[in-house]
Amino acid sequence: IANLGANVFVVDRMGIITNLRAFATAQRRPPITAEDYRALSGGQLELSGEVGAVEAANADVRGGNELSENVNLMGVTPNYGQIRKVNVDYGRFITEADELHRQAVCVLGFEVAEKLFPNVDAVGKEVRAGNQSYRVIGVAAKMGIVLGVSQDNFLIIPFSTFRAGWHRPNGSISFFVQARGPELMEAAQDEVRVILRTRHHLAYSEDDDFGMLGSSSILSLWEGITRQVFALAVSLTSVFLVVGGIVIMNIMLASVTERTHEIGVRKAVGARRGHILVQFLAESAALSGIGGVIGVILAMSLGALVRATTSMPVETSMTAIVASLLISTGVGLFFGIYPAWRAAKLAPIEALRAEA
Repeated sequence: IANLGANVFVVDRMGIITNLRAFATAQRRPPITAEDYRALSGGQLELSGEVGAVEAANADVRGGNELSENVNLMGVTPNYGQIRKVNVDYGRFITEADELHRQAVCVLGFEVAEKLFPNVDAVGKEVRAGNQSYRVIGVAAKMGIVLGVSQDNFLIIPFSTFRAGWHRPNGSISFFVQARGPELMEAAQDEVRVILRTRHHLAYSEDDDFGMLGSSSILSLWEGITRQVFALAVSLTSVFLVVGGIVIMNIMLASVTERTHEIGVRKAVGARRGHILVQFLAESAALSGIGGVIGVILAMSLGALVRATTSMPVETSMTAIVASLLISTGVGLFFGIYPAWRAAKLAPIEALRAEA
């Protein structure tokens, strides 16, 4: 969400896709065109300060003898850097003059610059993408990784240059619209929606033929995904806890049967029911607690393996560890009640006789 920029929402052809039906519907939508962009950026918007356009493709980029594969090649308007907060590490960003004259210049992402020109100033060098050559005018500051995906694997060229060399007949562009304030986000989205629906001649009863993506929709999607994952995790864990509890109860029942003589001896020398009950409950809790400790160790080991082999940020909080140990011990206590009660109610004489 932070990568979108302050008070920024996106308008594109697809929007948020959560199922195959929505994907099939979005595939039939008409592309968003440069004329749509000009209609939005021509002063019709009162609630938005900036409207930037971007069109993208994937390409292998070569610089000298080095090759960077599957680079995100983007044609952007000059205000894209301001809207998306793309900081330049050295050099400069795309300017209005570059856009106006369709200059063959580019800004490299940090990862691409490091790969093509290691330990060398990339500004002024030539790179080749497809059959097009571009002069490097800047290198973007490092942005890092989001959910395992690098944000620095890109090459930016002027929007007009992209349209001349890379635009496909059915290609669709995206808008990044910056509202004048956070309190105007919803109203600004409605304003853009009205203009695009009017341009696309949509009836009142028809759905939008474009997607709109803002911080609220991303949060809503994220909350929906995490809610479903959490519900599934709780359901599966509950089943495993019940199964594990039943196994512990059977183990303790077998233990009571095997130790009937011991129980009889203890009662014969003065142990009360409460003593026997506490003994078997403690054993049951210890059994499940040890299982909880083993589970925590395995989980932390798996997290460490994921951190070491991938870029995914995996952490195990102390709260989760304490909660898991308490729950596993509680399961042992609950399912140990019946075996402990059976052990506690044994009469000393009958217990000794049963062993004999």
